[in-house]
Amino acid sequence: MNLIVKLILESFRFAANALKMNLLRTTLSLLGVTIGIFAIIGVFTLVDSLENSIKDSLNFLGTNNINVEKWPYGLGGGPYPWWKYLKRPHPTFEEYEFLAENVKNAQGIAIFGVRGGVTAKFESNSSTDIDLIGTTYGHKDVYEMTIESGRYFTQQEIHAGRNVIIIGHRVAKDLFPQSSPIGKMVKIKGLKYYVIGKLKEEGESFLGAPSFDEQIYMPFAAFTKLYYSGRGRGGVEPSITLKGLESDIGLVEIEAELRGLMRRMRGLKPKQEDNFALNRPEAIANFIGSTFDVLGVAGWIIGSFSILVGGFGIANIMFVSVRERTNIIGIQKSLGAKNYFILFQFLFESVFLSVLGGLVGIMLVYLLSLVSLGNLDLALSIKNITIGLGVSAAIGMASGIIPAALAARMDPVIAIRS
Repeated sequence: MNLIVKLILESFRFAANALKMNLLRTTLSLLGVTIGIFAIIGVFTLVDSLENSIKDSLNFLGTNNINVEKWPYGLGGGPYPWWKYLKRPHPTFEEYEFLAENVKNAQGIAIFGVRGGVTAKFESNSSTDIDLIGTTYGHKDVYEMTIESGRYFTQQEIHAGRNVIIIGHRVAKDLFPQSSPIGKMVKIKGLKYYVIGKLKEEGESFLGAPSFDEQIYMPFAAFTKLYYSGRGRGGVEPSITLKGLESDIGLVEIEAELRGLMRRMRGLKPKQEDNFALNRPEAIANFIGSTFDVLGVAGWIIGSFSILVGGFGIANIMFVSVRERTNIIGIQKSLGAKNYFILFQFLFESVFLSVLGGLVGIMLVYLLSLVSLGNLDLALSIKNITIGLGVSAAIGMASGIIPAALAARMDPVIAIRS
């Protein structure tokens, strides 16, 4: 243990001397490693931040959910046969009730319809471009909704289709800038609705995806009065969403169960194909992840060229260092120093110099992460720091192994005479 500590301390001392005596030469040689690590970790940090921001923007889709819809997601490339799905029936409230009574492997189930571009009014104030959502009681079990003030719907309000609503933060700010919205009457399409709750502020998403802040929720039965009884500008195709158990197996089980129940409800024969789609929102996240994996490979390719140059630079430093210290190597070996002592001495020095260059590159990435990029939050993760230091150490070891081996094999008599 003492020998290892001694080796490390001597390697640090020799590396520090190399920096002091030949600062410009050493700095220029380490520049390749610094640029390479900066390129790789910079790309990784940017890709991870973009991926996390985009996935956060898709939180409105829920997690571990499966949707019964008319249209399947068109992911994975290839032609999208829209004409095949055009005549499919959309999910109905009767199908929702049937599934709610028969599905066993679900934490929650809800049917909801969405109408965008809605305007809400309170006295002289108005809030425009709102997403109006009609849903059922189980919506809170399927999606993560946080009530900041007021309360959620009761079962009686849902079944009776009463004119009660829960509004988002931005809607509340537009309509009630100086007071609480709870207990106030809001007009939507000429009808009055009683505000019973306000959602916690979510903030703007990276992609401008739907946010709770710009939404109003009402009972599904009240929603159908606006868009299925002739008062609205047309019907809305609802979706049935179920939240599976907290495991991949649970989601697979509920998908199989859903398919059987929906085929039974719609009276499909064994040879007939499904006339509904079971969409898993996680497929979107997986598609995004596979896309960013390609960008990660591009980061490795970009940075590898700089790291290769940096590796040659460190190897050059070590060859010069071996020649400059040939006499010292001879004296050490004549005093009993083993070959492995000389080998590890130069190898540790090479690794130290390379890691030093990598640390500078990581520090540059950290400084870049402090720059404000709007809704994109750059964050240097521990994983990327570990990758940067690991790559730096590997380059240092690869660059220093040959010079260190040459130093370890020197004949002490010849080395002292040099």
